[in-house]
Amino acid sequence: MSTAIDNSPRRVNTVVAENFADFRTAVSRSFVPLDTSCARPDPFEGRIRSIGVDEVHVCEVAAAGHVVERTPELIARGDRQYFKLSLQLSGFALLIQDGREAVLQPGDLAVYDTNRPYTLVFDDNFRTMVMMFPKHLIDLPAEIVGELTAVTISRGSGVGGLIVPFLGQLADNLGVLAAPGGARLAHSALDLVTTMVASELDTNVSRRDPHRELVQRIHSFIDDNLSSNDLGPTHIAAAHFISTRHLHGIFQEQGTTVSTWIRGRRLERCRRDLINLASADLPVAAIASRWGFVDAAHFSRVFKAAYNESPSEVRARALR
Repeated sequence: MSTAIDNSPRRVNTVVAENFADFRTAVSRSFVPLDTSCARPDPFEGRIRSIGVDEVHVCEVAAAGHVVERTPELIARGDRQYFKLSLQLSGFALLIQDGREAVLQPGDLAVYDTNRPYTLVFDDNFRTMVMMFPKHLIDLPAEIVGELTAVTISRGSGVGGLIVPFLGQLADNLGVLAAPGGARLAHSALDLVTTMVASELDTNVSRRDPHRELVQRIHSFIDDNLSSNDLGPTHIAAAHFISTRHLHGIFQEQGTTVSTWIRGRRLERCRRDLINLASADLPVAAIASRWGFVDAAHFSRVFKAAYNESPSEVRARALR
């Protein structure tokens, strides 16, 4: 079974369940397949409001107490990898993943991975916001983000204090994501999430792992130089005082190559510009050139191979 993310057309979908069986079905359709159980299923009331915007899925869930489990069997059915970010709006929750437990009270955030087993326990009535997005949309290596799963991030700690009010307003006003500029707003939220996660992980990881710190610096260097035609293994290795062989080894550890990583980052920046109404007057070729694609025909081919849509189709859908 695949996730029910649907980005076209953009609208807020509302499901009001008056019994637990309907709610259980709605949960799996709204996210990824999940096993939902309830000790007191009768009576039961729940509501899910959701909207999908350019691969970002935002939900507001209000319901009676229940338990949600992502089991290995359910994970095996899927073929896409997502992170989830939960913001507890009212009530309490317990998130369990990777041998850690996070107790969430109103104003707390937590990150979890849909490709590893997890359990969410809601003892009583609650309200929460969930943002689900493919792992490639967050500008941090997935294995590093994995260090933060099922860790309570309080609104009183650093960046959390800035992002919680923003996400809370978003949960109360999901309709803004359906309006023009909604995709840009969704990506702004993702950028804030990335900043918060990096802050929580402590970007000064050199004290713990110099190799990981080097990987982060290389990723940041690539993102800062995507528009340069000189960006390549030789240039990147020289900027970090390592051999090209060492550089290729670093990316091989991540299951990719230097050129594949650069191309993926460039394509994502192009896609963001194509759906951004502020760039609507820019020709597709100009956007491609801005991010390092010198051959427009080649850009169109690799873009369609990556997203199953041509650049013009992505732009047209965003304008609609």
